[in-house]
Parts: sequence; structure tokens; C-alpha cells
Amino acid sequence: MLEADLDDYIGTSYVERINLTIRTSLARFIRKGMNFSKTIKMHQKAFDFFQAWYNFIKPHKSLRLKIYFGNRRWFQRTPAMAERITDHIWSLKELLTFRVPIQ
Repeated sequence: MLEADLDDYIGTSYVERINLTIRTSLARFIRKGMNFSKTIKMHQKAFDFFQAWYNFIKPHKSLRLKIYFGNRRWFQRTPAMAERITDHIWSLKELLTFRVPIQ
């Protein structure tokens, strides 16, 4: 979330960081090449998959928790775990076979 500080300055470092992560992770955002999305529908599907992978599968170093359990020192977490949406790091198979409940 972007918040203004005391001088009414809004820092954009978080937005720029996620933009860089998206550009380096999704080739279709770099240039028109082999991974170029020919339709907006496929572009959106690729981005939706990236968001699911980023939030449920990819552990983030900044979210890990320090623990002392045997020879383990860190408990890896994903953004979904940090927000208590899930209690474990998902596998790719689990993500691809997850059935979204109808609301």
C-alpha cells in the first residue's frame, strides 16, 4: 500500500519492485518474441497464473520467520501464508488442481 509520509511524499519503491519482478519472471512483458500474447485473454491468463505462483508457491525471503528447530533456522513463507490464506507452501500440482469454490 502506498502511503504518504509527513512531507506528503509517496514512495513508489514497492510498485517499482513488483514491476521488476513481473518483467523478469514473465517473458511476455519484456518484448514481442516467442512468448508474446497474441490476445488480451491469454495475456490475462498468464498474469493470473503468475500471481497464483507468486503468492502460493514462491517463498519470499523477506517473509521468513526465525525458528530454532533442530538444524533448521528459518520457516519459509509465501505471501498467502503471511496473510493466513493458507498454512503451507503449495506445490505446482496442488495449484493446478485446486477447484475454486462457487460463491
